[in-house]
Amino acid sequence: MTLKDRDQYLPGYFKSKWPVECGGNRRQKASVGGLWAEDGNAIVTTVTNDRWNVMAIKRGASEVYIGGTMPAWSGPEPYGWIKKVDPFTLETINETPKLPAGGHVWCGAIAAHANGDLYKVNGRYMHRLSKHCEVIKEKKLPVNQAHNGLLILSDGTIITKDLRLCNQVGSTITRLNPDTLEIIGTPLILPEGSMGRIASDSDNNNEYIYVPGVEHIWRIKVSKNELLLDNNWNPRYRFLKDNNGLAWDGCISDNHLWIMDNGDIDSVRAIFERQPNGRFETPSSRLSWRRKAPWSNPQRLIKISNQDTSIKEIYPFGTSGGGIIAPPVHIPEFDTCIAWDSINGGLAGIKDLSEKLEIIWKVNIRPTMQPIVYPDTGELVINDFKNNADYIVVIDLKSGKILDRVNTGSRLANGMFLTAGGNRDIYYCSTFAISYIKWE
Repeated sequence: MTLKDRDQYLPGYFKSKWPVECGGNRRQKASVGGLWAEDGNAIVTTVTNDRWNVMAIKRGASEVYIGGTMPAWSGPEPYGWIKKVDPFTLETINETPKLPAGGHVWCGAIAAHANGDLYKVNGRYMHRLSKHCEVIKEKKLPVNQAHNGLLILSDGTIITKDLRLCNQVGSTITRLNPDTLEIIGTPLILPEGSMGRIASDSDNNNEYIYVPGVEHIWRIKVSKNELLLDNNWNPRYRFLKDNNGLAWDGCISDNHLWIMDNGDIDSVRAIFERQPNGRFETPSSRLSWRRKAPWSNPQRLIKISNQDTSIKEIYPFGTSGGGIIAPPVHIPEFDTCIAWDSINGGLAGIKDLSEKLEIIWKVNIRPTMQPIVYPDTGELVINDFKNNADYIVVIDLKSGKILDRVNTGSRLANGMFLTAGGNRDIYYCSTFAISYIKWE
């Protein structure tokens, strides 16, 4: 997908340039325009609260919605929420009632549909909501497990998936009617559990869903009334005998899927070893992404062909016990993939040169988040957690030079989502804080 393609509206979604997490189903996290951050001055507005703030999306040009859950690891029942906020001050305009999650604590997702309504998955529930954050429909999903993400397909149907780790049953892919939230066809149970969120793409004839499993990447063909597992394409990225962790989401770019492994860090394992997910009788000491990794291998970046399942890989940092809580991003205009190690620190730009992947630059920062890229200006936007403060850094995609560094005012970093505002501005979401950052 080129920059010109990214300027088009996405089928199935509301006519917005950022109606869903990562800006679209390929998870390329790209926006037209830019920040021109090196020559600008960043103005930061931060609101702190008691919430797990997951993501912001845009519906209309001036309509910003933030969705999340409550970090209710123990005590009161967890619930999900969406609020419409003022795009500049972040003050609440409308807010949903408490949305049930089935007792589970996990980040969930939101999206703006072509029909004008909002959809949210949180824990075991899917909700359809009006633009004023009123509940239209509520659906208790068939699998009693926290669900990780949702996407809208080109026909407007809703796709979601429950999250499973090693030694658990296969994850279930569920497709819902956007009007009624009734399930379409029979939910598809994968041969393996899946931790990462789903991505999707289309060729000239078919629409596909890509799902990272425990050992393989699975591809699902979408037909009118059913989901069909593609048994001719299931590349293996991980072997159980190896000392590596699981993959989060994939980024689809230039006929390849880019993933990083080492994602089921100790805090994620603690959350999903329990039922309901993330609920403890007393507060747990395991709920930090900074804990030592439960494996010895370094962080790995993997490139997988969508055509023939061939694989290339690289260990960009070489430090044992690498770990992440967010996936990589590939920028086709720069033929560069961005990878990082959240546990040990380090960010790298990587190209596929000749027969292997090679590092072209490194930056000594500690990212955790889902970034934004601006191919027009060659800017990468990501976070850097340092000295118990979370910063936004803007980096030149060609050289790795840090162009700007902005203190968000957040004291905690998470693996949540950055959102492009469309006018030299971004939205930042993390645990207990949301920020609007505008360059002038």
